Amino acid sequence: MIQMNTAFSINLPAVPRPNRRPRPCALLTGLLLAGSLVSVATTASADAELRAAALVVIQPLPDNMPGAEHDTAAGIALGKALYFDTRLSENHSQSCNTCHRVDDNLAGMDNEPTSPGAFAKRGDRNSPTVWNAGFHLAQFWDGRAEDLVEQAKGPVLNPVEMAMPSEAVVVERLEAAPEYPELFRKAFPGDANPINYENMAHAVAAFERTLISRDRFDDFLNGQDVALTSKEKQGLKVFLDSGCTTCHNGPVMGANAYHKSGLVNPYEFQKDKGRFDATQDEDDLHKFKVPSLRNVALTYPYFHNGKVPDLNDAVKRMGWMQLGTEFAQPDVDLLVAFLTSLNGKGLKPVK
Repeated sequence: MIQMNTAFSINLPAVPRPNRRPRPCALLTGLLLAGSLVSVATTASADAELRAAALVVIQPLPDNMPGAEHDTAAGIALGKALYFDTRLSENHSQSCNTCHRVDDNLAGMDNEPTSPGAFAKRGDRNSPTVWNAGFHLAQFWDGRAEDLVEQAKGPVLNPVEMAMPSEAVVVERLEAAPEYPELFRKAFPGDANPINYENMAHAVAAFERTLISRDRFDDFLNGQDVALTSKEKQGLKVFLDSGCTTCHNGPVMGANAYHKSGLVNPYEFQKDKGRFDATQDEDDLHKFKVPSLRNVALTYPYFHNGKVPDLNDAVKRMGWMQLGTEFAQPDVDLLVAFLTSLNGKGLKPVK
């Protein structure tokens, strides 16, 4: 009889016990991830706080200018044709676009200190950009034109600018042009005699109301944190904290009030009496419409007389003249960086 040994064992490999301590690399990765999340959250919070502070005094540009609700495609097409037509000047050399260039994605001006007119005469004031002009409280540096329609009437008859002798001569030229009778009829279908000086100005204004620039600063105001660089955000903070928004506020960041040039410390160029020339009110002496800062980095030279060619210098002068502040160069650099974010997308200077 065979007797079997039932006492036996199998040697299996040992199963390691779980290591409850994280590996060094996993611990480091976790710490870095947590730190990154905190950094992102902190940055997002700072951006939201900066945006909220900006929105108290500055708003994104609206989708439409005042009066655009009455504009038609036919009126805008007529206005565009007139805007580029040199036949509106006495010697066929000037159009609206000559001084306020919007062709080839230009920034709405000629980048000259003052602009040469039809007979090479120059006025005393810098030609401002036409982009976003319909959002301004009035037109021209001294506000003598109530709106874009009134503004469009002025340069055509100004002897220093387009130099046409009279409204009647302007109408005669328009009537003689082969394309305009039909264009005016379509734009003003209810008028028995649609070609007239008033309708010319209304059409030009309709086209100008389409000139709204879009920039990265608006994107930031509308919630896109990455629309501005870190340096530009720092510049915005300096802009808000230093008092610049006392004058440069609202959707176009200015152009909604008149202020004295040299409010705290005098501007050295005092020949131009500013709004006083339009009102004869002593309180308006050396006051000018506050310039819009939209596209400001593209619309040099600066101030009403175009005497300051450089934005860096303009920022320093404005700080001293209007705020009584001597900006340190690092702050000037930050402010200039922020102001470049106001450039309309795709727009560029003449030179």
